[in-house]
Amino acid sequence: MLAWTVDDGSDSDVIRRYVDFARTSGTRLTFFLNGSYPGWSEHAALLQPLVTSGQIQLGNHTWSHADLTSLSDTGIVSELQRNHDFIVSTFGVDPRPYYRPPFGYRDARTDAAAASIGYTSPVMWYGSLADSSPRSEQQIIDLATEWFLPAHIIIGHLNFPAVTQVFGQLRQLITDRGLITVTLDDIFAR
Repeated sequence: MLAWTVDDGSDSDVIRRYVDFARTSGTRLTFFLNGSYPGWSEHAALLQPLVTSGQIQLGNHTWSHADLTSLSDTGIVSELQRNHDFIVSTFGVDPRPYYRPPFGYRDARTDAAAASIGYTSPVMWYGSLADSSPRSEQQIIDLATEWFLPAHIIIGHLNFPAVTQVFGQLRQLITDRGLITVTLDDIFAR
């Protein structure tokens, strides 16, 4: 099993292309979204059937991608709650207990503040496509070759289009390695 998780959503077209990829390939994904990005509202109708079916799971990545360690406890709760409310009102699902702290920055205090509103499972990763900033298509393929392995949680991003140009190669790598893509709920809730 491979848990391919994808964060942010600063590029609306990349969101759409990821949703189209999931729909046509059957790939299961977990999106850790920031509701402040307009692409989530723009593509809500396209994404909704995949969320409803459980093929794409939604997790909380804060409203504005704030470094939680730099915020007060009230600020941490506000960032997570605002995004929570957006996800519930837009997609009709409760993303708890999973949240991904932006930049991976967390500590006991941030975890306690998040847990106070039901976000008891901070989700980190074990392997990255390193596409939170621009990467070439070959760099993404090379990183996927390194990290698309059994029992890995992989992080990618919905920010730059290069990854959308290599979906076919990434899907083939998953197939060639005999991997099954899963959401977090597939692993931990069932």
